Formats: sequence, C-alpha cells, structure tokens
Amino acid sequence: MEQTQLLKTNLNMKKIIILGAGMVGTAMAIDLSKNFDVTSVDINREALDHLSAKHGIKIIQSDISKSEKLKNIIRDFDLVVCAVPGFMGYKTVEAAIDAGKDTVDISFMPEDTMQLDAQARLHNVTVICDCGVAPGMPNVIIGYYNEIMEISHFEYCVGGLPKERKFPFEYKAPFSPVDVIEEYTRPARSVENGHLITKPPMSDPELIYFEGIGDLEAFNTDGLRSLITTLNHIPNMKEKTLRYPKHIALIQALKAAGFFDSEPIDVKGLQVVPMDFSSKLLFKSWKLQPADKEFTVMRIAFKGTQEGKSRNVVYDLFDEYDVATETSSMARTTGYTATAAVNLITKDLFTDKGVFPPELVGKHKKCFDFMLKYLEERNVIYKCTEE
Repeated sequence: MEQTQLLKTNLNMKKIIILGAGMVGTAMAIDLSKNFDVTSVDINREALDHLSAKHGIKIIQSDISKSEKLKNIIRDFDLVVCAVPGFMGYKTVEAAIDAGKDTVDISFMPEDTMQLDAQARLHNVTVICDCGVAPGMPNVIIGYYNEIMEISHFEYCVGGLPKERKFPFEYKAPFSPVDVIEEYTRPARSVENGHLITKPPMSDPELIYFEGIGDLEAFNTDGLRSLITTLNHIPNMKEKTLRYPKHIALIQALKAAGFFDSEPIDVKGLQVVPMDFSSKLLFKSWKLQPADKEFTVMRIAFKGTQEGKSRNVVYDLFDEYDVATETSSMARTTGYTATAAVNLITKDLFTDKGVFPPELVGKHKKCFDFMLKYLEERNVIYKCTEE
C-alpha cells in the first residue's frame, strides 16, 4: 500500500521527484531540497523515514517497477531524477518521457538510452542520462575539450573504495551489488587506432600508483558507453575500474565457477538463479554502512593538439567521506553531478530537447563551467594539470 507524507511546500518552487532513496538518492534529495520542492520515492520505508524525519523531505512509499503506476506518481512533478538499479533504468526513463517529464538519470543500464531520443523529442522533454561520477564527469570534461582541440588519446580510471580493507574483497558499495556485478560481466569496449575493440571484462589488469593511496589495480570495464558513438572520431579511448590489488582475482574466480550465471540451476528440487543467490550474499559483504569511511579516486587523461600545439591534460579527483554531513564520497560525487544537471535544466542553461549523454551537455562552455563550479562549491574538486 502506498503511503504519502506531505510536509513543507513552497508553491513557487519547482517540484522534483527522486526515484530511489538509497545512499545516492538520499544525497541528491538533501542537496536539491535546499532550492526545490523535493519528494523521494522508494519501496524501502526505513530509508524514506530517515529522509522525512531528519531532513523534512516529502516521501512516497511505492513499488515503481510498473510503468503505469510510475506515470501516475510523477504526473504532478516538473522534473524526474532516476536513481534506480540499472536493470530498471530504461523502463523508468521511458515512463518519465511518456509522462512528458524532463529527466536526469544515473542508472548504469545495459540498454542504449539514445534509442529513446525520438520519443523524448516527440514529448518535448530534456533527458540527461549516465549523469553520475563515471560515466558522467569524464564525459562532461571530454565533451568540452573536444570542442576546442583535436584529441588523439582519451582514457580514464575510477573507483570507489573503503578506507578499511577487510578480507576477502576489500570493497564496499553504496548501491546495488547487481550493478557492481554488471561491471564485472559486461564485455568491455574500447577504441584502438580508430577501431572498436571488445575485450573480456576485468582484462588487461595493471597497477597504477596514486599518491596518498598507493597501488590500485586497474582493469577493463565498459565505461565508455555513449562516447564510442558520439566522439567516434577520437582514435584511442579506454576506461578502467580501480580496486585494491587482488580483489579482481576473487571476482574472476566467482565468475569462472558460475556464481554470476543467469540461467537457473536445480538445488534440491528448487530452481535457483546463481546471480540472484550471489547478489544476496554479496550484499551483506559489500553493503556500505552509513558511517563507513571511504573515498572516490579518478584520473581523466587526454592528449592532442590545439592550434598546432600539443596538449596533455589530466584531471584528478580524490574525494572522501564527509564527516560533517555523514555522506559517502560515492554518493556525493555521483549525486552532486546529477543535481548539477538538474540545475542546468531548471535554470534554462541547457534547453535542448531529446536524450543527451553528458558529453553533449559539457560541450557547451557555460554548462561545463557551471558543473565544475557547482561541484567545487560542495567540495568535490577536479584538479587540472597540464604538461
């Protein structure tokens, strides 16, 4: 049964609904509630009660997996923020478009959201997809620089990790284990010498040193996504995920043993999907608790020429758990990228209609500048160096 709690309302405020009240959804709701009339929706009553009691945010408890129910819930809102698990992402964004709502999405969905572009244009709405920390900010940054220079190489590596390394995985996640496992199972695409290359996920491991952290292990994942199409003139592009060394060997062992298979197996007369079983177990091991200290590290590097001169540009991010606000780094770096995009739409800084990955937003200098400043104001700082 749906339960709705109505709290303070300012009729002059834009009404924004956030689908999902996990750690990232919660961070976005709190951030946006400073300037907008925000409502959070989730099936988890405990998460909603926290938002309501501690932050005075309106809540709706509901299962939004059904499109018609979702359309009914969002019909009176000005903008939708989608923070659901990846397997729900496409249908959720599609429902928001059909309801005629501008949308910002952070779900790491396997489908290509650009397939919804014509539909979004038909309904005269703006949809910014893949708008988290990564994919997200690397796209924004390379989108801008692609307008001012000829890029020959682009790559980035990113990871969110706990400060305390606990056996055996040395890993924690602020979102669904299903989405994490998706990174480990989806074939990894890169571009080499102008050719699209597909490699097994978790391939080409290498150690990369980060000051203050030490060596981290980088391996191939499918993080380029829309860049493969939108910036297909760049001859070399790749993305890697970062973990503590030896973590990926454990994941490869689980995968090889069939723990991530999607076909049911018979267990004492019961049909069990290994992926469902593994996700349930890993959720306990990987669940990031509210007070767990963690950090996000990312390096975005690209080179090319501008007006005949070589440029070699690096953006580095290192962000930690915020003790003052009790907000995880991954929630901050992911959520505030999305809330920056919300402000781009509501302030009419980005008004194009259709579906847009972040690089097609960041290409506009005013959008690029706004997003970096918005993040910096929240102490999420991308440091740029150039050789």
